[in-house]
Amino acid sequence: MRWRLLWLLCAAGWWGAGGKTLRGGFASASARLEPWRPVARFQFHGDHAVLCVRIKNVAVAVTKAARLHLFQAQEWQKLQNSIQDHSCTEKFSKAQLTMTVNHTEQNLTVSQIPYPETWYVFYVDKFTCEENYSESEDIQFEMVLLNPDAEGNPLDHFSAGESGLHEFFFLLVLAYFVTACIYAQSLWQTIKKRGPMHTVLKVLTIALLLQAGSAFANYLHFSSYSKDGIGAPFMGSLAELCDIVSQIQMLYLLLSLCMGWTIGRMKKSHGRPLQWDSTPTSTGIAVVVVVTQSFLLIWEQFEDTNHHSYHSHHGLASGLLIGLRVCLALSLAAGLYQIVTVERSTLKREFYITFAKACILWFLCHPCLATIAVIFREYQREKELEN
Repeated sequence: MRWRLLWLLCAAGWWGAGGKTLRGGFASASARLEPWRPVARFQFHGDHAVLCVRIKNVAVAVTKAARLHLFQAQEWQKLQNSIQDHSCTEKFSKAQLTMTVNHTEQNLTVSQIPYPETWYVFYVDKFTCEENYSESEDIQFEMVLLNPDAEGNPLDHFSAGESGLHEFFFLLVLAYFVTACIYAQSLWQTIKKRGPMHTVLKVLTIALLLQAGSAFANYLHFSSYSKDGIGAPFMGSLAELCDIVSQIQMLYLLLSLCMGWTIGRMKKSHGRPLQWDSTPTSTGIAVVVVVTQSFLLIWEQFEDTNHHSYHSHHGLASGLLIGLRVCLALSLAAGLYQIVTVERSTLKREFYITFAKACILWFLCHPCLATIAVIFREYQREKELEN
């Protein structure tokens, strides 16, 4: 999943703007200031996708000649990057679909879509491309974007890039529950014994509980989202918060373990039991890396104005995050290789090898997925990175 800022928990109400049921007001002033800013973005698919708009003050909409213009994302980008200097009116005249907003409730069918594609919805009225403007009342609206379900009826609130996520999180929560039923008792007994790996097991257990909590919160959010297109914003933000804490906790644990074993290797006797060999130096390095990663996460959130539910990897901060994980994987692999080559105990050596594989897999899985996802279409890329 795409990591969010901790302050998203406090700004949970903003998530509603990312839903597929949008409520607000069409403002002529905003449309004039930012005519190229879409009011909605959605990945339609199938032959019977629908955009439904309900407004309250029809008279105002008719007076202002209110319209909605729909552009396919690729066509809009071509238009924006075109060498020709199109005027405001010319650009909007090239929309693939147009809806005149002059009734209390209207539906626009988006059909004959060969494959799922992102569409932008723009609000335009008679003041948008004109220099002269007089203050006018906003048009209060509710917009619902729907894709066809399995039976072909336009009842699915999920865009093409989000389809299947509800079922995925249900299966993930079920897997966590079954695993907990099988291993919870033996794990608890092992932790109570306070063996040499006591601290490590506690941290790993807490991280897994946070991951399970994140999956459950996401399931609740998408369950509600499937019914109204808005979901439970607080639960969605809570899922992101749990994921952030879990990821940072795991990063700190792995760095402390690996750096502690490497730096403290010459000071430890071979007969000392296996434990968390965290040293002040290793802890300092781990803190620096965690702070760096947190800074890059915050930077990435400010760069990504679309706020997907996954890392889009389009900005400089995203690239640096991937580079950081790759560098960490290489450095930890090199450090653990030195330990394995001089370790005499077969038991310890096997543990180090297994641990090294797990570390490298954890650090490289997301960069590898991000690289592979480049060859897929946008809607496939979103689902792959989300999962």
